[in-house]
Amino acid sequence: MKIAVLGGGSWGTTVASLVAHHHDTVLWARNPEVARTVNEDHENPAYVPGFSLDPALTATSDLEAAVCGADFLVMGVPTSGFRRVLEDAAPFMRPWIPVVSLSKGLERGSHLRMTEVIKQVVPGHPVAALTGPNIAYEILSGKAAAAVIATEDLEVASAIQAVFTRGVFRVYINDDVVGCELGGALKNVIAIAAGIGEGLGVGDNTRAAVMSRGLAELIRLGEAMGARPATFAGLAGMGDLIATCVSPYSRNRRVGEQLGKGRQLEEILDEMHMVAEGVNTAKVALELAERHGLDLPICRMIDKVVKGEIQPIDTYWGLTPAGHEAEPG
Repeated sequence: MKIAVLGGGSWGTTVASLVAHHHDTVLWARNPEVARTVNEDHENPAYVPGFSLDPALTATSDLEAAVCGADFLVMGVPTSGFRRVLEDAAPFMRPWIPVVSLSKGLERGSHLRMTEVIKQVVPGHPVAALTGPNIAYEILSGKAAAAVIATEDLEVASAIQAVFTRGVFRVYINDDVVGCELGGALKNVIAIAAGIGEGLGVGDNTRAAVMSRGLAELIRLGEAMGARPATFAGLAGMGDLIATCVSPYSRNRRVGEQLGKGRQLEEILDEMHMVAEGVNTAKVALELAERHGLDLPICRMIDKVVKGEIQPIDTYWGLTPAGHEAEPG
C-alpha cells in the first residue's frame, strides 16, 4: 500500500515513520529542507530532534508527487491550514481512497471538525480520525501507546486499524466520531489551563480539580452535539486529556506554563516550531457552547487569557468550580 502523510511536523513525521515499516510511505513537508533531511539523514531535527526515522520513509516538498498514486491519505496539517492543503491536494487524489485526520482542533468560523472538513472538500472518500494519548516523542522512543480510529464505517475502521498498528502501538476502533474529535480538540484548552497552574505553582490538588472539571466540560458539550458520554471516559477523552495536561512534551501545557510564569503569548508562540491548537480552539468551543446554550467556564477563562483580557495570576482561581456546582455522577 502506498501511503501519503501530509504535514512534516512532530506528529505527522512520527506517524509516517511508524507506518513506513510496513508500507511504501512518503511524507510531504512544506519546507524543502525538512524533506531533504528526512531523505538524506533519516531525521527531522526541526520537529523531532534526536530521533532516527525509519530508513524506508521518503519525503518531498512536492504535493502532487506525494499525493499522486497514493492508496491512503493521512492529514497531519494543523487546523489553520488543513482545508487549504486538502484543497490543493484534491486534484491529485485517486477516487475513493481513505482520508485520515491527525489534527486535533476545530475550524475557526465554520466550527467544523476535521472529518467534516474532509467531507466538504473531497466528498465520497472514506473518512476517519486518529486520536488518543499519543505523545510523539514517546512513540518514537518505542514506548507503548494506544490510539483510537474514529469512523462510522467499521469495515473501513478495521482496514485503517491494520495500517497503523505496529508493535507496542495499539489501535482501537470507535464509531463515535463526534466524541472522539471533540475530546481531542477541547483537551488542548484544558491543557493550557493545567499548564497555567503549573506555572503559577498552585499544586497538584488544584490542577487535578481543573482537569476533572475540564473533563466535565468536554462531556457537557459532547452530549449536546450528539456524542456518547462513555467516549470521554476512554482514550479519546480522559486518556488524551491526562497525557496532554501532564506531559512536559505537550505544546498546549507548555504554553499555559509559560503564561503562568508571566510571559506574553506572542513571545511564547514565536519561539515554538509547532502549533498549540488550544489557543484558537477555546474561542471556537465557546461559540459552539453558546449555540447549544451551555456554559464552559474553563474554556471561557482560557479564551480571555489568550486574548490578553485577563492575567493568569489574577484569574486562575476562577477556573475551579464554585461550591454550588454539583459534581456530575
